[in-house]
Amino acid sequence: MLGRTIAAVTVRDARLRWPIPPDFAAFARGKTIHAVARRGKYLIFDLGGDRLIVHLGMSGRLFVVDTAVPARKHDHVDFDLADAGGNILRLRFHDPRRFGAVLPWPASQAEHPLIQGMGPEPFGDEFSGEYLFLLSRGRSAPLKNFVMDGRVVVGVGNIYASEALFRAGLRPQRAAGRVSRAQFEKLAACILEVLRIAIAAGGTTLRDFANARGESGYFQQALMVYGREGEPCTVCGTAVKRLVIGQRSSFFCPQCQR
Repeated sequence: MLGRTIAAVTVRDARLRWPIPPDFAAFARGKTIHAVARRGKYLIFDLGGDRLIVHLGMSGRLFVVDTAVPARKHDHVDFDLADAGGNILRLRFHDPRRFGAVLPWPASQAEHPLIQGMGPEPFGDEFSGEYLFLLSRGRSAPLKNFVMDGRVVVGVGNIYASEALFRAGLRPQRAAGRVSRAQFEKLAACILEVLRIAIAAGGTTLRDFANARGESGYFQQALMVYGREGEPCTVCGTAVKRLVIGQRSSFFCPQCQR
């Protein structure tokens, strides 16, 4: 998409998680895509000052389709991107649940409210065990909720938090403020380890996740505790337990995690 100009925008259904504003097509039309970046789960398209911000939600996808391919149900937005020769590449946003977002980010708006206040990226220099330790002091929130909080660190979802806590030997319900510096150092390393393994496996497909080529992820084959309630721990053989923390299922080994 880089270097292409947005020749046309078609909005079929503006009723996404945050409604697409009526002037969105006029805002985007005629602008060139200079870069594509990511912040947390948001995709950011740099239009040379102005930007577009896109979120895929739970089921959203972006496809490149031939201009002759008719729109299906839940194909909510099309971007026709022209190269220097006028050749069109059509980028299509598809979202059955409509939990995603396609929004303008004008240059006059220094910060976008959807990403303002986000914590560091886990693979960035700012994230470390020391960072988690200092931020956790005085916190009574369960440790799992703490590391899943996007204001603490982005990208550590429910599955990855459960798996990282297992590898670190820490129970999900333990108060974050009662975790030592050394334990946070180990947890930070385990978060990165789990994310690297999951990325290499193409993500986790429990229901309908697929990548841009329509391929499933395979990290679910490496899960050590998540979704394994009642099954033997892969390390000690103790039955894996499940509890609900913050309305999310949490899985842990009562023997290996303290």
